Amino acid sequence: MSLRNTLLRTWFSQRGRAIDRFRRHPVATQERMLRQLVRRGRLTEFGDRYDLRHIRSVEQFQNRVETFDYETFRPFVERMMGGIRSVTFPGRVTLYARSSGTTSDRSKYIPVTRESLWRNHTQGMRDVATVYALGRPDTRAFGGKTLTLGGSCRMEGPNLVGDLSAVLIHETGFWSGWFRAPRIETAILADFDAKCEAICRECVGEPIAAFAGVPSWNLALMRRVLEYTGRQNLLEVWPDLELFAHGGVEFTPYRRMFEELIPSERMRYLETYNASEGFFALADDPRRDDMLLMLDYGTFYEFRDGSTIVPLEGVECGKVYAMLITSNNGLWRYEIGDTVEFTSTNPYRIRFAGRTKQYINVFGEELIVDNADRALQTACRETGASVGEYTVAPCYMSLHERGAHEWIVEFERKPADPKAFAGALDRALRAVNSDYDAKRRTTLEQQRIVEVPRGFFLRWMRSRGKNKVPRLVNDRHVAEDVLAFGREAASDGTAPMREENV
Repeated sequence: MSLRNTLLRTWFSQRGRAIDRFRRHPVATQERMLRQLVRRGRLTEFGDRYDLRHIRSVEQFQNRVETFDYETFRPFVERMMGGIRSVTFPGRVTLYARSSGTTSDRSKYIPVTRESLWRNHTQGMRDVATVYALGRPDTRAFGGKTLTLGGSCRMEGPNLVGDLSAVLIHETGFWSGWFRAPRIETAILADFDAKCEAICRECVGEPIAAFAGVPSWNLALMRRVLEYTGRQNLLEVWPDLELFAHGGVEFTPYRRMFEELIPSERMRYLETYNASEGFFALADDPRRDDMLLMLDYGTFYEFRDGSTIVPLEGVECGKVYAMLITSNNGLWRYEIGDTVEFTSTNPYRIRFAGRTKQYINVFGEELIVDNADRALQTACRETGASVGEYTVAPCYMSLHERGAHEWIVEFERKPADPKAFAGALDRALRAVNSDYDAKRRTTLEQQRIVEVPRGFFLRWMRSRGKNKVPRLVNDRHVAEDVLAFGREAASDGTAPMREENV
């Protein structure tokens, strides 16, 4: 065994024991995180405003500090980006993860402190390796490199601003360069096509054993690799490939496509929850479809159910909560816009349920992303179809027509019978959501499906500066933009669209 592998396994063993400790003592761990954060926060403008030096308990913290979303927290961020020191976290913050969001065109800038860089985001990546190695002692993944498809970043005055992935790659180059490919300069290229071409040139000859990132963008890259090499599958390019650590979007719609690209029984897919605001959870048990909430990364969690906000010990299994964080990136009682469902409280495990603003409730149907993803999985299984991307919007009622949902769908594998697919999707939606089923009996027609060609949503995201497709939107602004983009593409013959009237 090489010296590198010996050192890695020693570190994995030590870190595994630390993970086990917070599994066994979750409340004490979270209270410790809050004490540390409040102690640092006392030395800031925020600490003075909310009198953090006199806070001694979770109850006092919740009573004294108000809750925030991005709009209400933005004045603090603007002061930090303007060079003011110790606004919400001690010292000067020069790193910012920029996110376009999924339901707004306005960019959000999330501070990334040096402490959160190492103790949160990169700690999460190291723990991915830890839980994988401990679960598979025979793994060969750490004898090779991880191909990481990052975004892009640039200097804006004294600040480094960009996609979280690019900021992390840029700032951890020396450390991660031992284990990661491609070169930093390639990984953070802004032009996606140029990035893919450069990765093909650099990485085809590298011993790639794992890759990491958002499924949709990685799928596009992997196809480019096969075109470049003329191979039939990725094992012919990288025979030791065995792990994909993915996050950002629901993986289920992509699984079958990756299994075709990588036909190996050794291949494992490990879900992570690494948002711009922090690394929150990872899949630690391959037999389960949920993730372990990581409690010792310098984040104190709270969860909102309606108007009630509870700390970790107050949550219940089966409930969907909006998540708030106080963390070492300088965010305080900040609602990140995600919802999670708890699947276990011993240890605490979650499943991503969607965005607080990604739902459709125009007709009282209360459709959420989790409903849509599960129904789509069922429809694909029943009809042999495979869906890469999709977005859903309401079609409003008129004097002569009932309402409906419009699904704009990009198939990776088209169903043999589009009407059968639409019927299966409708039945599955009615099965997973009783409100939707009730409205289908009264005010809602069966969904309308607009088919777009493969690669369509990737081109749309690139043209709009987005890295995710909004799944559910409670109005038509995203759908109309997508359809307008499709009409432009259709007019020059590059991307025809087709509506299935089913």
